[in-house]
Amino acid sequence: MKKIDAFVEKQAPICAKLGAIPPELYGEYDIKRGLRDINGTGVPAGITNISQVIGSKVVDGKKVPCDGMLLYRGYDVHDLVEGVRHKSDVYEEGAYLLLFGKLPKKEELAEFKKLLAENMTLPRNFTRDVIMKAPDSDIMNSMTKGLLTLASYDKRKNDLSIENVLRQSIQLISEFPMLAIYGYHAYNHYENDASMFIHRPDKKLSIAENILRMLRPDTKYTPLEAQVLDVALLLHMEHGGGNNSTFTTRVVTSAGSDTYSAIAAAMCSLKGKRHGGANLMVMEMMDDIREHVRDYQDEDEIKSYLTKIVRKEAFDQKGLIYGMGHAVYSLSDPREKVFKSYVERLAKEKGRDEDMLLYNNIEKIAPEVIARERKIYKGVSPNVDFYSGFVYDIMNIPRELFTPLFAIARVTGWSCHRIEELVANEKIIRPAYKSIVERKEYEPRED
Repeated sequence: MKKIDAFVEKQAPICAKLGAIPPELYGEYDIKRGLRDINGTGVPAGITNISQVIGSKVVDGKKVPCDGMLLYRGYDVHDLVEGVRHKSDVYEEGAYLLLFGKLPKKEELAEFKKLLAENMTLPRNFTRDVIMKAPDSDIMNSMTKGLLTLASYDKRKNDLSIENVLRQSIQLISEFPMLAIYGYHAYNHYENDASMFIHRPDKKLSIAENILRMLRPDTKYTPLEAQVLDVALLLHMEHGGGNNSTFTTRVVTSAGSDTYSAIAAAMCSLKGKRHGGANLMVMEMMDDIREHVRDYQDEDEIKSYLTKIVRKEAFDQKGLIYGMGHAVYSLSDPREKVFKSYVERLAKEKGRDEDMLLYNNIEKIAPEVIARERKIYKGVSPNVDFYSGFVYDIMNIPRELFTPLFAIARVTGWSCHRIEELVANEKIIRPAYKSIVERKEYEPRED
């Protein structure tokens, strides 16, 4: 091991130098860096009928920011949530809508929920032989390992017919909560020396309820906790074809790969700090702010510390207020607007009013600080990640499960985009890169 360490220490600077592309070349060759234009808008790479993410509108021929909207098969997520207030199965209704393109009738939803419940099971001895054999603090890695191993149990894993891919998708939607929760319990037992809990899912409960049931030693939860988690899952379920993990799903699908491989690739994308791991960065930032801000009512004190963060003088010296701003939304993130009322209700139920006050003040002050320090005037608003980690923390959900919860929700969206890619597109996704390599004459080894 020491030999390879010494070798890479010597060679790494060379690799870094080779990988350094002069930034001005992107403008010279009109290359959309990161598949975005100069304003940060994603370059259109396809057409989808699954969802629509709206952050701007055209007025008098000019693109201007507007309050954000998120539509699932044409339905506003706000209306989906409001339509089932005080229930905890909006995730299942949303999954049915995305998969089949229509809102389910009462009997259709009941049949779909029963199907999901019946598939909340893993192969015999899978938990012991796969999940518990190599526990990992990175539950996303644990889930991905389990996901790829599940392929070994599927005799039709390479069948790309829509019927088979739909079957696989429904099974994965059902199995993901178990991969996540059991993966956490295995890690917590073997690495943290805690007690092991393996609670079976209850077929009468929703996915949100079963997540809380399987996670907690006493299997207990309040109706509001289940409802808030259910809404969180719905809001994270889908977000267009351009987000990194969904695009990854479509890229791997276009290559003709199997469902397990495509979804595993999406998992590897989602776990990144710039994507699904964003709410963890919010929580780390909030921990730091609590250490340095004494009075949560003192807006001047909060503004002063946020200014230090933006000036790279505090927290991680990256100059970012995590949870603020979004690649598409500017004036508002519709998911955050829907979610906030649930956050406030849960914070009140759990006695976290002081923390809620701090979040509210940061939400109000941060856009002013960012606009002043960064000269950004298009609008900066909190995104859903600003509050999702706080909600999970209120419910005593371990931080190791924050991103896995995102994956549990998003596997439905990935599945829909995989099916759409299989049906609508017949070509492998292959964007071009402008090469700046110059031809060189080969020198014989002896010379």
